[in-house]
Amino acid sequence: MRRGGVILALTAAAALAACSPKAPAGVDKNILDEAISQAIGDPGTCVLIAQQGQVVYQYGTHMVCGRVLPACEGTATRTLADLVKEAPAAGDPKTASCRSNPERTRIVAWAAGPVAGGDMVYAAVMEGDLVPPGVVIADKLQAAFQRAGLGSN
Repeated sequence: MRRGGVILALTAAAALAACSPKAPAGVDKNILDEAISQAIGDPGTCVLIAQQGQVVYQYGTHMVCGRVLPACEGTATRTLADLVKEAPAAGDPKTASCRSNPERTRIVAWAAGPVAGGDMVYAAVMEGDLVPPGVVIADKLQAAFQRAGLGSN
């Protein structure tokens, strides 16, 4: 019975991993994961990288990445999937930060923009008690992308 449960759990984990985006072509997912983890890693963090409208990389769990959070623009809410569609392909990143709960004890920060030196865009969200502003997240992510071999100056 136990052996069957383990096999079932491993099969489910493999199926879920197969559905997750791996990494952009030519980039080692483990190196990219580690670079992002060192830059802004947190249980409440999600980063998506898209190329030609398709998500090619995801950092963070599906639960974190799928959350509906305040957009920090009026009373609107959004998901990270919404933001990656709006990510600017050139120029400065789009950033925002605000309180994310009625008690005003938590913060959400958003960042989205181009991945330097390529045809990819990213979108990131962090939500928690101690979250840096979106502009800081954008800056740290660009450095992380470069450490992982994405883009150049």
